[in-house]
Amino acid sequence: MRLTYLGTPAIAVPPLDAMVAVGHDIALVVTGEDKRRGRGRERSPSPVKAAALGHGLAVTHSIDDLLTLDDVELGVVVAFGHIIKPHVLEALPFVNMHFSLLPRWRGAAPVERALLAGDSRTGVCIMAVEEGLDTGGVYARIEVPIGARTTADELRAELVGAGSTLLVEMLSDPAAGWVDRPSPQIGESTYAAKLTAADREIDWNGSPDTIDRQIRVGGAWTTFRGNRMKVVAADIADGVVVPTVVQPEGKARMAFDAWRNGARPSRDELFG
Repeated sequence: MRLTYLGTPAIAVPPLDAMVAVGHDIALVVTGEDKRRGRGRERSPSPVKAAALGHGLAVTHSIDDLLTLDDVELGVVVAFGHIIKPHVLEALPFVNMHFSLLPRWRGAAPVERALLAGDSRTGVCIMAVEEGLDTGGVYARIEVPIGARTTADELRAELVGAGSTLLVEMLSDPAAGWVDRPSPQIGESTYAAKLTAADREIDWNGSPDTIDRQIRVGGAWTTFRGNRMKVVAADIADGVVVPTVVQPEGKARMAFDAWRNGARPSRDELFG
């Protein structure tokens, strides 16, 4: 198929690679603007732009450039990060790879919200793009279990792999007419709002399972002696959350035992 691709972060690279590998004609890649990353002043491309250029594909930052293309059959969207405006949707059909089992977890943070909520499963939907937020019909879906110790990074990687395979399989049969026959979403919708710092702050009076899920999502933090400290990893032993890797404010990650040996907390000093 002759396609366009819209994506920006690293998780949007594997689907692009997969489509190129099976021979799809990617007429144009649309991605986010180059940004200053790290401490230098030089701008660097998004992961998708870097991958696209490596494949020798044309790249733009303006979605309106899609309107100048001829014979494009479909636009594929994965974590693009920008709203596709109505005049573009009218010009070309789009499908989006969404990392949840719609209509559960529509919105910006479906992986994190599924994990925080204690869902036992999630998945990937290839859906039609329309003006509503993740409201379009679904062409294909695949379920993925959420393990008891799975982190958000691990789950995201599994979903990207499964979604890339699903996308390639779906696109392999354009004559099947699936573009015109998405299945409507069925069930109660839930909204996956982007996580805030408050969502990641650990309440040590909460249940061990809740705290453990916060830590596995990533970015969980607490305070000690008035300074913020990230809890990067932890175990649950006898119903108690025991940090194993921490990152004190302004310092590198370290083993919890190494931090404790240096900080020497007294018996009455607590986190939070």
